[in-house]
Amino acid sequence: MLARLITRIANAMAMLGGLVLCLLIVMTVLSIIGRGLNGLGHDATLERALPALAAWLVAHTGPVTGDYELIEAGIAFAIFAFLPICQLSAGHARVDLFAKALPPVAHRTLTALWEIGLALVIIVIGWRLCLGFVEKLDNGQTTFLLQLPVWWAYGASFLAACVAGLVGIYCAAMGLLELVTGRPHLPSSDGAAP
Repeated sequence: MLARLITRIANAMAMLGGLVLCLLIVMTVLSIIGRGLNGLGHDATLERALPALAAWLVAHTGPVTGDYELIEAGIAFAIFAFLPICQLSAGHARVDLFAKALPPVAHRTLTALWEIGLALVIIVIGWRLCLGFVEKLDNGQTTFLLQLPVWWAYGASFLAACVAGLVGIYCAAMGLLELVTGRPHLPSSDGAAP
C-alpha cells in the first residue's frame, strides 16, 4: 500500500517535471525562431529588397522576453521533480566495480548505507532551499526582465525537494528492511537479495 502511494507520488512528480520541461523546450524553440527572424529583419539585403517585410520582422518578432529567467526557474524545478522517481528506481549514477563481488549481506549493507546517505543529502538540500525560499520571500527580490518574485522558483523547488526527501526516507527505510530481512523491498533491488 505504502509502496504504491510512494510510486504514484514519484510518478506524478516526474510527469509534472516532464511537463515543465516540455513547456520550456517549446518556449526555447519559439525564442530561437523569434531571435532568428528578428535578425533576418535587420539583414541589409532584406531591408533593400523587401523593406516592409524587414520592418515588420523587426517590429513583431524577437526572443521570448525573460526566456533565460523562465528556463533557470523551470529547470531547477524539473530537476527536483525528477529526483523522487530517480531515487525510487535507483537511477542515480553509481559505480559497482567491487560491490557485485561482495557477499549478499555486504551488498545489502552498502545499498542501505547508500540509501541513507542519499536521503540525508536530499534533506539537507531541501533545508537549504527552504532557507533560500524564506530569504527571497522576505526581501522581495524579483527577476530582472519579467519582475517575477524569485521566491516562486524557490518555493516550487522546495516542494519538489520535500517530495524527494520523503521518497528518500522511504528508500532508506526499505534499504534497512532489506538488510534486516534479506528480502528485496525496493523496485531497484535486483540482485541485492541472496
